[in-house]
Amino acid sequence: MLRPYPSSERSSTGFLARIYLGNFNASTLEPLGKSLSAVSWHSFTIFLTGSGATFLAVAFDRASVSAAWPLIAANALGAMLFPGRSLRGHKALLRLPGIYLMGITALCGALTLT
Repeated sequence: MLRPYPSSERSSTGFLARIYLGNFNASTLEPLGKSLSAVSWHSFTIFLTGSGATFLAVAFDRASVSAAWPLIAANALGAMLFPGRSLRGHKALLRLPGIYLMGITALCGALTLT
């Protein structure tokens, strides 16, 4: 049987992860949905970490600027996905930190390169 994300693992996560994990653990999702959501959160975290590492590398080597633009676009499109889906009946998405994390990452990346 699948279980919700264990509370012992939640205690070692960051502030935004606690908000997200708390929201979906308190939801009425089936255990499989909660597990898939946890996988989604961690995949999202890996994507943002990779984006941040790329932006840091670009900051020290301006010759690699072309590597940053696809990540800026991916983060901007990802941020727009949240309000787009909320307009189609998924209002709960606006409470998740993804819209802010992806939007700020895209904005900071674009401001750094301009």
